[in-house]
Amino acid sequence: MRWRIVDIVTAAVLGVAVGVVFVAWNLIGGAGYGFLDAFTPGLGGLFIGVWLLGGTLGGLIIRKPGAALFVEVLAAGVSAAVGNQWGISVLYSGLAQGLGAELVLAILLYRRFGLAAALATGAGAGVGAIILELFTSGNLAKSLEFNLIYGACVLLSGAVLAGLLGLGLTRALARTGALDRFAAGREARELV
Repeated sequence: MRWRIVDIVTAAVLGVAVGVVFVAWNLIGGAGYGFLDAFTPGLGGLFIGVWLLGGTLGGLIIRKPGAALFVEVLAAGVSAAVGNQWGISVLYSGLAQGLGAELVLAILLYRRFGLAAALATGAGAGVGAIILELFTSGNLAKSLEFNLIYGACVLLSGAVLAGLLGLGLTRALARTGALDRFAAGREARELV
């Protein structure tokens, strides 16, 4: 469970790479969120999952306590540094989402990293986002109907866009040999 230099460097590279994805998704996802919310308030939560990807990827690849949190917060920091419509407050989001992913991995004792674990980790990051937004986005003052729709959409989006996509990206990176120093890379070689 001790962090190696390669773990730190990989987490930093992942954080910056995911942060660049966040910068692009800030425009696409922000517009999609507003578009769907115009039809049914809360439905915009279907676009949240990409912003939950950092913690899932960090946890699935590095598989050490703190990796999900590190990658998600660093990615949020990149998004904040480049500039976005929410400002520096995205760091709070990164912290909450990373903690949500980290909690799921801790419950799994950092030993399960298959499909179910990936889906649960993405959804766990979504739970972190939902809880934070109750207080920072004013969702607590919104209707129960909005919060139920939004919560279900964020959980689904987290499981699919962060969990499933994160697992797919992890496996794709492992097949290239880029993760040979990690358990995720060794598992990919055993499957071949």
